[in-house]
Amino acid sequence: MPYFKRLFLHLHTVDTHRYEVMKNCFACGIPLAGIRHDLSKYSPAEFNVSVRYFQGTRSPYMYEKEHFGYSEGWLHHKGRNRHHWEYWYDMIDGKWVPLEMPFDCLVEMVCDRVAACKVYQKEKYTDASALEYYLSRNDRFYMHEKTAAALEAILRDIAKRGEKAVFADLKKQVAEYRIAHKAKVKSLGHG
Repeated sequence: MPYFKRLFLHLHTVDTHRYEVMKNCFACGIPLAGIRHDLSKYSPAEFNVSVRYFQGTRSPYMYEKEHFGYSEGWLHHKGRNRHHWEYWYDMIDGKWVPLEMPFDCLVEMVCDRVAACKVYQKEKYTDASALEYYLSRNDRFYMHEKTAAALEAILRDIAKRGEKAVFADLKKQVAEYRIAHKAKVKSLGHG
């Protein structure tokens, strides 16, 4: 595929994905997360690599990983975007340990996964798509166990009740989480 065609198709994919995530984030009560979602994809470190390996049916990072064993774009991306579980790893007592994701970041991850399935699956998308993708991969074995359990429960709920109902519930839970988090910060003398 010619370079400029890949460039415009990739840009369209990123823009469409960000729009879908933004709609989801607004529905879940995290509008700022929706507005800033994946802005790093426009950085040269991510954009240029993604155009080079663009296929249109899956993330260019997957192609790059298959052929080189790693993806420069993905390494840049996951280190700057809190909605990826890979961001939440830290060295503790000499070991890499998964950290539990804050609830608002977990909700953005749900919004991201649903949107990615819609963008890549197009008319084949169903409310079960994000759950099916999640279960087909081994991510859950590397996430913090509470994050993995919460993500799977939410995706199962979407598969059962649909995103509109689940997103409405998540919006209430996000509001409760923020109140509790603010109180905790204040109780520590930092509010």
